[in-house]
This record gives sequence, structure tokens and C-alpha cells, in this order.
Amino acid sequence: MEQALHTLRQVFGYETFRPPQDSIIRTVIGGGDALVLMPTGGGKSLCYQIPALVRPGCGVVISPLIALMQDQVSALRQLGVRASFLNSSLDPAQAQEVEAQLLAGELDLLYIAPERLAQQRCLALLERTAISLFAIDEAHCVSQWGHDFRADYLQLSLLHRHFPAVPRIALTATADARTRQEIAARLDLGGASQFIAGFDRPNIRYRIALKHNPRQQLLRFLRDEHPGDAGIVYCLSRRKTEEIASWLCDQGLDALPYHAGLDAATRAAHQARFLRDEGVIMVATIAFGMGIDKPDVRFVAHLDMPKTVESYYQETGRAGRDGQPANAWMIYGLQDVIKLRQMMATSTGSEEHKRAEQHRLNAMLGLCEITSCRRQALLNYFGESLGQPCGNCDTCLQPADTWDGTEAARMALSAVYRTGQRFGVNHVIEVLRGGETDKVLQFDHHLLPTFGIGRQWDASQWRSVFRQLVARGLLSVDLERFGALRLEQRCRPLLRGEESIQLRRDPPQAKPARQQTRTSLPADIDIALWEALREQRRQLAEEQGVPPYVIFHDRTLQEMCFSLPRDCSELGMVSGVGQRKLEKYGVQFLRVIAEHAPAH
Repeated sequence: MEQALHTLRQVFGYETFRPPQDSIIRTVIGGGDALVLMPTGGGKSLCYQIPALVRPGCGVVISPLIALMQDQVSALRQLGVRASFLNSSLDPAQAQEVEAQLLAGELDLLYIAPERLAQQRCLALLERTAISLFAIDEAHCVSQWGHDFRADYLQLSLLHRHFPAVPRIALTATADARTRQEIAARLDLGGASQFIAGFDRPNIRYRIALKHNPRQQLLRFLRDEHPGDAGIVYCLSRRKTEEIASWLCDQGLDALPYHAGLDAATRAAHQARFLRDEGVIMVATIAFGMGIDKPDVRFVAHLDMPKTVESYYQETGRAGRDGQPANAWMIYGLQDVIKLRQMMATSTGSEEHKRAEQHRLNAMLGLCEITSCRRQALLNYFGESLGQPCGNCDTCLQPADTWDGTEAARMALSAVYRTGQRFGVNHVIEVLRGGETDKVLQFDHHLLPTFGIGRQWDASQWRSVFRQLVARGLLSVDLERFGALRLEQRCRPLLRGEESIQLRRDPPQAKPARQQTRTSLPADIDIALWEALREQRRQLAEEQGVPPYVIFHDRTLQEMCFSLPRDCSELGMVSGVGQRKLEKYGVQFLRVIAEHAPAH
């Protein structure tokens, strides 16, 4: 561990390990296997990078995305680590050169895609090589219950058979107990030490609101709270990503679309811009984001509700990897639920899989509708408890108002029953409010005892009631009958007067309070020096064709602003400034600091 700590300080520029990094690294250096669950931004990569540098041989990292490999290799090379990758982006001559470096012992880390690893030629190459460890990144991809399933990951149990003496470490940020069991079983890691670092991301503020005018709600959020910030906006459909990205550009924002339907060159170009330029907004489907190592994503916005809590956690976790304040903002409505259930109904999965997906969607709905602390509910879903409300989610900052909805709920359920469980929410609301529409008159629903009994509530309030009844499983939406509402068994006690129900009172659509322009910037920082350091970083990044954060993270630049180092010795004490970066960039950054702090 002495050598590991020396490597951490000299190569990566950090003073100490964060628990449980030290325990994980000690296990792998000692030749043991490990299954690691650590939140995004928690420092998972160091858990295999440092053992790979300390143990003899080359560490082999199985990674699911080409862009992720290239990004990580660029960052490692900046630190002086001999890293490379083997994937389909290389031509035969380039691949041959990497293979020669591997056989000659000239690589510390090699990144490989899972489909390549399973090829006999690749296995034969690795069998001729001294391997220090195998790291399986994004290990949740092995789970068929998970949200990012990759069939190629199912073959990775072969590592234990072909290389029984080489330690393996599997890592992920998102896995409930069932998924962890599946990862261990499918990767033959039953005997591995398990390290669960916890799921809490206290720097992320979780906020969920009702959808009423999605584009304007998004625009207000971006302009009021995140002008000039980088972030991700998630949408359910490919078409919607393109429409929203185009519309944001029309509003003067720098936005790009990303989805699986775009050609590979366009996706790569858009991803490169997002990583390398500052203030770019990526509007994307779930095809974007896994392994994106951009630390300064200040917000993740959802214009549609994700279908599982795992997806929501994974996607929101891409914000604030640098530990600075970040927003997870989402708007949703009953239409989202209908759309997601439609997608599930048409999927080709087994009945068991569909039931599991339905359960997960209900859990996601529950998170949206909850009136208590969202972070407590989110952590509880993953089997972790938080003793006190977090104080950094919307329900903590502005507690939800509730009301006794028993009478309204009974009216709603009764109206669904008396209209034959054949009609959608809008028609049932017309019946309750006494609307004499053509459809109401056509079906003689103006003659029903429920006609007009709910006039005291407007259509918006009734939509809220129906949304919450669906969310709580008292009503369901029959997708085969064009969204018809149907009663569920669970509604019987309420209808019979044996139970009451408290409903959330939807807040008025008020404009949120304007926040600081840059949520991540300390109030007492020297703005002129900060901008000058960022400009120096941008120039160096542009010259080398790498993202700015690969040079230095925002947090490192902020520390420079406060500590005002005068020489290389003092600059080397700044967190994130390792020996290699000190040699490469020390003079330029010290010059900028001296120009802006001459009296120091």
C-alpha cells in the first residue's frame, strides 16, 4: 500500500484515498477478486488503475463504449501512464502496433471491448502477455434485469477459466441487490469481496415537477439557473431529442442532439463537442451517457419520466462528478406513464421480465409522487437508509402540501366504473364536471349518477387526482383500449369507505427563484483569475485536442485561485496536480497566477 499511496500522489496528484478505495486496492494488489459498487464520481477508476500500476504486468480493462475508452486513455496519457485501447476505431496497422506494445511490456493499461475479448485471437494474445488484473467496468451491463444489458458481457466468465491466477475487479455505480447477485453469478465472482460504497450523491439536488408546458419549463430552468453551464437533457424518443435541440438553438443556446438513429460519425462529433467545449447542452435518449467522464456537468434534466429508478439514478448521476453542486431536474405527467406502459406492452421480453419492469415503473412513479424526502426514498430503493431528511431536494426545501382526497378519489373511481371502464381520463373528467360534450351525450353518460358531481374541482385538479390514483395502483391504464381507465383490486377498501387517502396538492406553476449563475463557483473567488486560468486551460486543451478537464478539473483551478501558489513546489501541493502535469503545465499556470496576483 505504500507504493499505491506513492502512485496516488505522484501520478494522480491526490494526498489520500477515500474509503473504501484503500480496502479495494489492497484486496486487488494482494491478488483477490472484488465486486465494487460506488456512486458516479466516487473514484471507481482509481480502484483498478492504481493496482494495475503497482502490480507487475498490464491491466486489461473491459469497457462497453469506444468513446469512453478513448476518453480515459487520453486522460491517463496526460498523467504519463502508458495506456492504449484495442477497438474497431483502429485500422489493422494501428491495432498491430498496440499488440506489439502489449507483448513488449510497454503498456500499463489496455482497454478492450467485451466482444473483442471473446475472440480466440485476442485471448491468445493475452495468454502470451503478463496481465496484472482484469477490470470489468460498467458491470451492470451483464444483468438481464438491468437497464443497460449487453449480451457480450455474458461471456466474461471466461476470464476466470482462462486466467485463474489473475485478479478480477467488477465495477458499477448502479445495481440493486438482485442485480448484484446476477453480476456475481454471471461473472463467476461468487468468492469475490464485495464493496458497497453507498449510493448517496449529496451534492445533487433532486427536483421533480409536473409537466404543463415542457419547453417553457425547460427554458426557464436553463436561463434562470444554468446560463452557460454544460448539461444533459433526456427525452424518450429520437424525434423529440432533435426537435428540442433545434428549438434550444433557436433560443440562443448551444445544444446538440444524440440518439442511436444518428450515424456513428455524427454521434462521435457531437460527443466530442460536449466533452471538449464548455457550456454545451446534449439533448439525448438513453443511448448517451454511460461512462461519460465529464466532471463539470452542472445539470441533468428529464423531459420524460425514466422507466426505472435505476435508470433515473444512473442518468442523474452524470451531473456533478466533480463534487460541486448540481441539479437533477425532471418534469412528468400521466401521459409519460401511458407511453412507458405502451413500450412495455409491445416489448418481446418474457412475462416474468414484463412483471419485473412493471414493478420498477411503479417504483419510479412512487418516487415522483412521494411527499417526503426524495433522497431518503431513492436510497431506500437501493437498500440504504438515510437517518434524516436530506435538506437538498424539492420536498425538503418546499414540503409538499397534501389534502384529504378520499371523497374526490371515490367520485373518480365510481365514474370510471359507471362509464364501463372503457374511456380515457379526459372523458371521465367531462362526466364528473358535467360537460355536455358530443361524446358524453352519445353514450348517455349525462344520465349517470356521477354526472356533474365533481364540479367543485377544475379539470387540472381532476387530472392530478387520476394521476395519483394510477401512480398508487388503484387505477390502471388499458393500452389495448386506447388508454381506458380500469379499476384495480386495491381500490375496493377505498370505495367501500374502509380507507381514506391523502393526495398531493399540486403547486401553482410559479416561476422559481433565480439562483446564482454558476452554482459551482464559491462566492469569494477572484473571478478575473478564475476566467484567466480557464482560458489558459482551454488553449492547452485545444492545442492537444483533449477536453479541458483532462488538463485540470474545475476544483483544481479553484484551489489555485485560493492558495495562489508562487512556485512549482507550492503548485504541486494543489489537489489534482501530479508530477507529470506539474512538469507539463506548471510554468504556464504559475505565470497566469503571477499576472493576476502581483502583490502576493
